[in-house]
Amino acid sequence: MDAEEAPSTLYGRLWHTTSEAPIQGIRTAGAILHDPPVAEKDRWGTACGPLGWPYVRTLGGVSLFDFADFDPVAYEEKCPLSNWREFVPFRGEWGASVWIEIDRERAATNLIGGGELWQQCNQDQAHRHRLMPYIEACHFGDVPIGVFVQALVVRRGES
Repeated sequence: MDAEEAPSTLYGRLWHTTSEAPIQGIRTAGAILHDPPVAEKDRWGTACGPLGWPYVRTLGGVSLFDFADFDPVAYEEKCPLSNWREFVPFRGEWGASVWIEIDRERAATNLIGGGELWQQCNQDQAHRHRLMPYIEACHFGDVPIGVFVQALVVRRGES
């Protein structure tokens, strides 16, 4: 998939993104693991240690992008400090991203959507933990392959 196509393809759906390296581990485990065997230095947002971990990680969950009813212009106006563009359409340091679409209905019992998660983070006063307002969702525990819809790869310079 061309990097220019990615945003419109992603919008309106629920996704997990990762680099290409963990894909075989996801296949082998049969799930996206909430605590994968990955070195701390290779995880996103862990430089500050547990006090600064992403909020979803502190809940024992897997971070998802909740792009339901998403408008990038309105979102950037509402949340100008959000770092969502670091991931969309792909992470620059990876050179490619794998986007795994999650079936919202099949995952519903373990899912908290972006708006509700943002409210919970504020209620918990967990402001030192990383969270993308309104668009970062949480799947509690591992995300089984059975709730995957499709996987897309977005690479730098691919047309």
